[in-house]
Amino acid sequence: MRKDKIIILCTQNSARSQMAEAFFKKYGSDIIEAYSAGLEPTAVNLYAIRVMEEVGIDISGERSKSFREFLGRVQFGYVIGVCKKAEKQCPVIFPGVRNCLSWPFEDPAAYDGTEEEKMERFRKVRDQIEEKVRTWVDDFRQGRIHCQLCNERKE
Repeated sequence: MRKDKIIILCTQNSARSQMAEAFFKKYGSDIIEAYSAGLEPTAVNLYAIRVMEEVGIDISGERSKSFREFLGRVQFGYVIGVCKKAEKQCPVIFPGVRNCLSWPFEDPAAYDGTEEEKMERFRKVRDQIEEKVRTWVDDFRQGRIHCQLCNERKE
């Protein structure tokens, strides 16, 4: 069975997109190949690593990737922007993808607070991302989501 390909874009590919990629792999690895990338990649955020460990997912070996690594190499059925900047760039970066989704989550790394407050902010965003991904994968699995490009390639 051929899997449909999804890429999750964020500004830095350090937290939100990394968490989303991991949840796509957890809930949909049998039907989806998930990737993540950043517009201006940095490093994977340590708070993201820690909150994902809390739910049994190890992303400590992941690295922040540039969207350029995928240009012309992978044909995606969906591009999901998890921040406003990535959402705006989706049609420019991947002009052939007709299924650009906007899932703007709050940037937990932008929050200043105590160590525990930062962890709570990351947990909140992690849980929101997990719920969104789990629901989307279930809908996709049940055929409630139509992917124009995916269907065209399957025919």
